[in-house]
Amino acid sequence: MSFRRFFLTVGFSGLSPKAPGTVGSFVSLILGLFLLEFLHTSSLLLLSILVTIVAIKQIDIYEKEAGIHDSSEIVIDELAGMWIALAICGINSENVLILAPLAFIFFRVFDIWKPSIIGKIDRDLKGGLGVMADDVVAGIFAGICTAGTWQLIEKFII
Repeated sequence: MSFRRFFLTVGFSGLSPKAPGTVGSFVSLILGLFLLEFLHTSSLLLLSILVTIVAIKQIDIYEKEAGIHDSSEIVIDELAGMWIALAICGINSENVLILAPLAFIFFRVFDIWKPSIIGKIDRDLKGGLGVMADDVVAGIFAGICTAGTWQLIEKFII
């Protein structure tokens, strides 16, 4: 097994026989929360951008070798999107138990449903950029929705 496959499948989590995108997103959530113990959210955002840039090139190589576009085993796009959602939502040690599940759910909804521009990106862009871009935008939407939901919770419930 190559390092490229390890990277693109997020430690082989994308090889799950059932729901590889959800499994990859969950593994990415756990990795992101671990990193947030040591990094600021802005650093996680920058790290997700770096991962996205590297992944675009690596996916292009993988797709050329395998002859398959957007293989279900590739879940590095879920990692980038999940980390972006975590970076945007305002997560901290006091709200992690609420925001982490919310960010995960919102991300999965946007990633599966692909509303608006997310679906257009998924349909129109090819190669590594196409694989990564829809999840990056889903992560942005998920982060914004998670932050907005948290604001409502704080205002009306807490």
